[in-house]
Amino acid sequence: MDTIFLRDLTVPVIIGDRPDEREERQPVVINVEMEADLADACRTDRLADTVDYMSLQDRIVREAETSHCRLLERLAERVAGLCLQEPRVRSVTVTVDKPRA
Repeated sequence: MDTIFLRDLTVPVIIGDRPDEREERQPVVINVEMEADLADACRTDRLADTVDYMSLQDRIVREAETSHCRLLERLAERVAGLCLQEPRVRSVTVTVDKPRA
């Protein structure tokens, strides 16, 4: 098993339960650690044989920007779900920090 990290993705989002948090975007910082079987990619050196982490990063940012979740836990779950859609990803750990909290 190999590990892929996506670190410090800072995304402006609507998140929080208080009324003032529902009006303005605030930054969250997303970190993702994925365990994946990358043996084929190591052998072939082809993007098709690995996790396209740039594409995944773009999907994570889009998901966060449009999510409007109330809880960080919910956003983390949604990000984890996106990562687990990748066929080579076996497990994922997601952290979401709200620096202004």
